[in-house]
Amino acid sequence: MNTALILELAKCLLDQTAAKAAAGHMSSFFGEVKPELQIGFANMFDITTPQLIAAAKAFATYSGESYPLAA
Repeated sequence: MNTALILELAKCLLDQTAAKAAAGHMSSFFGEVKPELQIGFANMFDITTPQLIAAAKAFATYSGESYPLAA
């Protein structure tokens, strides 16, 4: 994963419009990465756990998928 993609993923956790534009990456992040690693990633970018959970719930609503953090 390159730096630009990492920064884009972090941005998508805070910006639902950006998240929808990167739906594949967001789906992989929320669906394939363990929740504790998601939290660790978010914390590296000063994204709180409640913000991350809100992002997971919003993306789950948008995508129609279910994700552990959105439960």
